[in-house]
Amino acid sequence: MSPPEERPEVLKLKVCMAGEAMVGKTSLIRRFVVDEYDDRYIATLGTKVTKKVIAAKDPRTGGPLDVHLLLWDVMGTRTLRDLLKEAYYHGAQGILAVADLTREDTLLELEAWASSIRLVAGDIPTVVVVNKADLEAERAMDEASIDAYCRVRGWPWSYTSAKTGAGVEAAFQGVVDRVLASPP
Repeated sequence: MSPPEERPEVLKLKVCMAGEAMVGKTSLIRRFVVDEYDDRYIATLGTKVTKKVIAAKDPRTGGPLDVHLLLWDVMGTRTLRDLLKEAYYHGAQGILAVADLTREDTLLELEAWASSIRLVAGDIPTVVVVNKADLEAERAMDEASIDAYCRVRGWPWSYTSAKTGAGVEAAFQGVVDRVLASPP
């Protein structure tokens, strides 16, 4: 008789999506969760929570984990960010900060987004994605600038394209891995 299969431990992780309006936060979630893309812009009103279960390894034990990833997609306006931060960011364990390759100001605003979340949630891991990598011809910031901005803050970063799916899975896995590796 073979040994019983090890049942994965279940872990809930709350990750807040951060960034200005129209950077692609909702589209990234849609691509990650249901592998679809829709180029019609639909503004997020308030917040939307989406769940996806992903398999991971517990960094402490090496055992299997079923991570119930709760993605909090918050409307990309400063007013909402500041007014409702207690309600939206409480209990967050990670930040996926999203900038738009075609709008440099969206990268520069990530510091304010992360600070707002960290005021409520503490010093939690932050991972940056520069979305819309498929729009290379409309690029508004160079790789060295992005790298310098993120390196100063200790934030890993990568390119994504919600439209093509490039880098999306790795970005979400990256934030999960950072949260799992961070001290409790």
